[in-house]
Amino acid sequence: MSRIGKNPIVIPAGVTVEVTDNLVTVKGKLGQLSQEFDNVSVKVEEGQVQVERSSDQKDERAKHGLYRALINNMIAGVSEGFTKELELVGVGYRASNQGQKLDLALGFSHNIILDIAPEVKLETVSEKGKNPIVKLTSHDKQLLGAVAAKIRSFRKPEPYKGKGVKFVGEVLRRKAGKSA
Repeated sequence: MSRIGKNPIVIPAGVTVEVTDNLVTVKGKLGQLSQEFDNVSVKVEEGQVQVERSSDQKDERAKHGLYRALINNMIAGVSEGFTKELELVGVGYRASNQGQKLDLALGFSHNIILDIAPEVKLETVSEKGKNPIVKLTSHDKQLLGAVAAKIRSFRKPEPYKGKGVKFVGEVLRRKAGKSA
């Protein structure tokens, strides 16, 4: 039995979960999310969501925990939301935004301008003497992670000086330079 899949998901106040055919829809104060599912059954009863599988086939065992985690992330997202913070480490690295357009100066010959999805709230923080920080907030965890990974992919942190775009709190594996 999947240890994650068998745990029930508690539905907080202000969140509604509807199951129709093979679609779970979750509505809350921050928005609405829906997810298709197969090979498992989803039941909503007494303020809890229970994900169950019909057999012990490998495919069903794998999807049991997967769909439970996805539904849990949807419920957490529409009730509390998710936040990711990226830090730009390097001399001359800057970030600014105008609405949903993120403007990054990452040491290339040109600035990188990225349109951020409307579901993701964007905020840039630039304090003197500190590295610029890009704050991303959304109710959709998958979309938030994809946007953060896209921003990080423009200049991944390198192992010698640590320059690049990294997540706040991320521990980098550092290497020693050339020994003379």
